[in-house]
Amino acid sequence: MSKVETNPADFRDFAALHALLSTSFAYMEGRIDPPSSMTRLSLDDLKVKAQGEDLFLLRADASPVGCLFGTLTPDAYCIGKLAVAAAQRGRGHARALIEAAAAHARTLGARALVLQSRVELTGNHAAFTAMGFVQVAATAHPGYDRPTSLTFRRAL
Repeated sequence: MSKVETNPADFRDFAALHALLSTSFAYMEGRIDPPSSMTRLSLDDLKVKAQGEDLFLLRADASPVGCLFGTLTPDAYCIGKLAVAAAQRGRGHARALIEAAAAHARTLGARALVLQSRVELTGNHAAFTAMGFVQVAATAHPGYDRPTSLTFRRAL
């Protein structure tokens, strides 16, 4: 397993990255409402995302096995689309991706990491809390009268 790469210049296998994300987010189908934006993310959309945001990547034998996207905002460094291949879970890869994003965010002058997680994904909330994140808000997607997403923040 290689270390986390930030914006790897040689990365071109967006089909494999899309498959990793799609597979990793598939368990949410029927569990979260509204459905994940991943259900609408095309291969072309993913390529555009990688051009406009930072890509943090873990590879095994050149294939992506973990990823996270990040972008600097005036308030914080926002991270999302965290995914680790099922066969690679439980080895600290999600933490490594988040720590790489935190280190990069510090170089950009960010003072915090921010992420969003769906209300229903309580296991993710526990994992983020264990990594130092604190829930700071609950928001509703357009058209919903109840919270559908939680915002977590971690000072840098």
